[in-house]
Amino acid sequence: MASFNRVILMGNITRDIELRYTPGGSAVTDVGLAVNDRRKTPTGEWVDETTYVDVTLWGRTAEIASEYLSKGSPVLFEGRLKLDTWEQDGQKRSKMRVVGERMQMLGTRTGGNGGGGRPERSDAEFSGSTSSPAEMADDGDDIPF
Repeated sequence: MASFNRVILMGNITRDIELRYTPGGSAVTDVGLAVNDRRKTPTGEWVDETTYVDVTLWGRTAEIASEYLSKGSPVLFEGRLKLDTWEQDGQKRSKMRVVGERMQMLGTRTGGNGGGGRPERSDAEFSGSTSSPAEMADDGDDIPF
């Protein structure tokens, strides 16, 4: 049986990005993304609904995100859903997240974490290694490109 696991999200970064490295030296970061949806209720009233999503980025994509994105930055991510499960205090826990495989920064750069050499316009797209070596070994069907 075939399956398909693809997610495309466009929204704004909810917090400044904290880059970290695995013991093996791979860059990784968890990005908070707010995705807004506006819809009309049966009474004709417009309501805004925000969904918050955690996106994990690996490798060069994580490094670029930490360098160029900050809280409020508009961005588009393409990736796949992944369910994390663990046990805490004797209870099973789980959380759905997105593993980002492509990132496109959107809009004009109006500020951020300072730093020279940043582009005035940030409509740039980045792809990179988005899975940790352990994840790639576990999944077996990942084809990084």
